Amino acid sequence: MSGLTHIGASGEAHMVDVGDKAETVRTAIAEGHVKMAQSTLVLIREGNAKKGDVIGTARLAGIMAAKRTADLIPLCHPLMLSKVSVDIVEDETLPGLRVTATVKLTGKTGVEMEALTAVSVACLTIYDMAKAADKTMEIGGIHVAKKTGGKSGDFHFPETF
Repeated sequence: MSGLTHIGASGEAHMVDVGDKAETVRTAIAEGHVKMAQSTLVLIREGNAKKGDVIGTARLAGIMAAKRTADLIPLCHPLMLSKVSVDIVEDETLPGLRVTATVKLTGKTGVEMEALTAVSVACLTIYDMAKAADKTMEIGGIHVAKKTGGKSGDFHFPETF
């Protein structure tokens, strides 16, 4: 278990001490998608979902979720984020919506969990707001697409960026 930073010698979970780490600019981009029936995508595009503006609400939910990641994921540090953006675009090939979150800060620990949380909650919000029209929607593909900064350096998910 030596490669896991949140696990002690006896296997107990603990929060990593980042106090001695240097502050650096750190960014993370996460992606995911919601597959749906073509008719559901049209409903969302035309603004006719019964619950209202699906894309706008999901974007806001993702931003709010990134800011609350430490409350949701055990052992995550509470962070002072300097940027959170959530972009949601149509993808006719799914068909459905692709969600991308970008999170940034200057700090001592990375923001991958905040970006992943933003994407996850945005996708869940899309599902919640459109489930009356389509119970067969599928959430998937959630992953870190890119991260920069910190001791471990840059990362790019294969076949992106």
